[in-house]
Formats: sequence, C-alpha cells, structure tokens
Amino acid sequence: MALIVSDVDRFEAARPRLEAIAYRLLGSAAEAEDAVQETFLRWQAADAGQIRVLEAWLTKVLTNLCLTMLTSARARRETYVGQWLPEPLLAGDPMLGPADTAEQRDSVSYAVLVLLERLSPNERAVYVLREAFAYPHREIAEILNISEAASQQIHHRAGRHVAEGRARTEIDEAAARRIVEEFLAAATSGRTEPLVRLLTQDAVSIGDGGGKVPARAKAFEGALAVATFLRGLFKPSAAKRAHIGGAAEIHFAIANGGPAVVAVVDGRVVGITCLEVTADGIAAVRSQVNPDKLVRATEQWAAADHGSALHTL
Repeated sequence: MALIVSDVDRFEAARPRLEAIAYRLLGSAAEAEDAVQETFLRWQAADAGQIRVLEAWLTKVLTNLCLTMLTSARARRETYVGQWLPEPLLAGDPMLGPADTAEQRDSVSYAVLVLLERLSPNERAVYVLREAFAYPHREIAEILNISEAASQQIHHRAGRHVAEGRARTEIDEAAARRIVEEFLAAATSGRTEPLVRLLTQDAVSIGDGGGKVPARAKAFEGALAVATFLRGLFKPSAAKRAHIGGAAEIHFAIANGGPAVVAVVDGRVVGITCLEVTADGIAAVRSQVNPDKLVRATEQWAAADHGSALHTL
C-alpha cells in the first residue's frame, strides 16, 4: 500500500530521535543513517493497521537492527587496521540528540562512547535507552524481548561498567576553549614538560586511521610517552603537509560535548582530537583521522561559523 504524505511526515518527525538512538548504539553516524533508513523501509512494507503506537514500533525495529549491526561490527573490528574509535560529531549536529540532563550529555560524550564498546549489545541498548532517552524498564523489556527485571539488572551492570571506566567531569564552552588553548600552546612549544603538566600520570593517546592514514596500532600510555608523541605530532613538516594536502588550520571546537582540536585543510576536516578532561588533568587524547569517519564533520564544519584558526601546521 502506498504511503501518503502525512505518513512520511510522521516518520520524518521521528527521524531525529531515531538517529540519535542509533548513533549512540553504533558509534557511527554513517551506520546510524543506514539503520534509520532500513527502519523506514521496514515501516513502509509493514501493515500500518497492525501498528498501535508508531514511536514504540519504530524504536523496537531500529534497536533490534542496531543490535544485529553491533554483532557483525564486532567481527569486523577484529580485522580493523589499528585502533577503532567512534565517529566524533561537532556541536550542533542533530544526531547528538537531547542534551537537557547530565545523563543525556554524558551518554553521548566521546569518553562514554568509547566505554560503551566494552559492553555487550544488550547492555549497550539498555544503557542508551534508559540513560539518554529515559525509557522505562517496562518499555525497554518490550523492545528487547526480555523481562523487566532483566532490563533492570542489565542497566545496573552496564552503569557500573561505565562508571568504573571514568570520572564524570562537565565543563562549559569557555572552560573548554581555555583547555584547548593551553593544550595547543603546550603541544606546539617544542617541549614535553608543558604537556606533561597538563596530563594525568596515566594519560593515554589513541589514534584511529582505519588503515588509510598512519596511526599507531597501540596506544601511548603515561604522561611522558603521550607528551613526547604529541610534541612530534604538532611539529610542522613538509612531509605532513604533503600527506594531508596542504597546511592544516587548527581550530577549537566542541565535539560530543567536550573540548576538541579540529584540523582543517581547504575546508576539509582531516582530524578531530577529543580531550577527556578530569579533575586531575587531561586523561585521554583520542584522535580520529580516518577520512571515512570525518565526512559528516566536514559537512557540519562547512555549515557553521567556526572563527579564526588558533594555529597552523
């Protein structure tokens, strides 16, 4: 049966929420878009008369599609070249979803998206639906075909795993800018000491090049090792410019709600470095340089006012 315009409008009204759920579940904007589009196709083929509550039906279909994708993604990541990191999203991207509560902001932070990779698909689904979208356990149980008690137990277990992995620290945009400016000043000073002072003793640095851009297969661990690596990374060279296609403008940005350094060449985002900040300093420096995971960020960058560059490499 052909869909009428009002039917399509109903789905489009639900699309932002569906994309926000899918992004948190998958850690990839491109895969989230695919999951939402497949949900649309399944809804298009369904018997509309059998769907009592459209939102609930769409969420159930989408979530279970994402669970299937997560299972296959785990197998693919075993052969992924180097470290795998989520796709970062810049401030203002509608796929980031709701940010009214601390739980909602935390659930889409880059640090938490990294931690969610440690969870089983079911744990991840329960955590996202509960923390970011405040679904009651009764509805989560219906979506995942489990009992309400099981949903509560899974949520408790997932929440414990996430809490063990990080200490929540919220900072405003002004503070985030100061952190990025201090980080850049230290990284471009040519010395390791200023960087070491900004980092926690157990700081880590991880890069995702996806086999398309050089990135170390293992993380750098410890303040001195991370500082030494960053000092070299932010040292200008003709070879680096040739590799990325020109001089890179370095900007401050907010990505996934936290401070980030964005490298741009001729309007193309070539790298986003997300800084995980704790009360003791910068605990993690995670750089996404895989071009496949920067397409959406480049589109968002072109559509936003980002001000002048802080530095050029």
